[in-house]
Amino acid sequence: MENVTKEVQSTRKVLWQLTRPHTLTASFVPVLIGTVLAMQYVNLNISLFIAMLLACLFIQIATNLFNEYYDFIRGLDTEDSVGIGGAIVRHGMKPKTVLQLALFLYGISLMLGIYICASSSWWIALIGLFGMAIGYLYTGGPLPIAYTPFGEIFSGICMGSLFILISFYIQTTNITIESILISIPIAFLVGGINLANNIRDIEEDTLGGRKTIAILIGFDKAVALLGALFALSYLWIIVLILFGSLSPWLLIVLLSVKKPIQAIKGFKGDKNQTPIAMKSTALTNTIFGFLLCIGLLLQYITS
Repeated sequence: MENVTKEVQSTRKVLWQLTRPHTLTASFVPVLIGTVLAMQYVNLNISLFIAMLLACLFIQIATNLFNEYYDFIRGLDTEDSVGIGGAIVRHGMKPKTVLQLALFLYGISLMLGIYICASSSWWIALIGLFGMAIGYLYTGGPLPIAYTPFGEIFSGICMGSLFILISFYIQTTNITIESILISIPIAFLVGGINLANNIRDIEEDTLGGRKTIAILIGFDKAVALLGALFALSYLWIIVLILFGSLSPWLLIVLLSVKKPIQAIKGFKGDKNQTPIAMKSTALTNTIFGFLLCIGLLLQYITS
């Protein structure tokens, strides 16, 4: 019985690692921001919020599973690879099982999407299907997006801006200039998470034939680009406040500035600091996003 319990716990741990949990705030935070922003206009539909949150999380996890599957099929992942779930190369999970899990999560997301569309607008279906296609084509298909210099752009727009705008739209059936402007710094930060992954994986990706932006411009310039994305995210909010588009309450996002500094210092240090840099990059998006939500709530309460 004890051995069975340990085996179940081990399987759960492998499945949890397979989701790449440290990246999941990239979908959770945008949905939360779009929903909080909608509070200024309507009474929230909580069931729609939950459905949207689950759909986005499942799409992201499925994308990670597709990544795991296709990188293994193409011979890119080994036991020594970092930044992967490792279910196939380290724990012996069958590649077919990983692919089936991804398709299963896509199926659930599709059903949640039908509910969301029926409760808001069927135009959302087009955007949702586009997002799911991008999730698959990121590492699947004849020319995976992850193998090109455009991975950061696609992830930033789809998981940053679009997740915010869809979350806002399904509550309000409208898109405002404010919602678009708010989504842009999150797109920078989500794209930054992708860029950080590519900076870490430069050597392996070069051997695997990828042409990521980090490979094309080199390590030092890629780290500088990551720093620029961080800086632009904060400057964007400050400029919106100066022009009166946002309340000064949104300056609260500056409380998160320590994390991007840690990330850049980590990448510029020795390789032992890379895990710290990766964690700090993900936490930048998480903390910035939560503080942005708090700022929007304070703006709503005091307006």
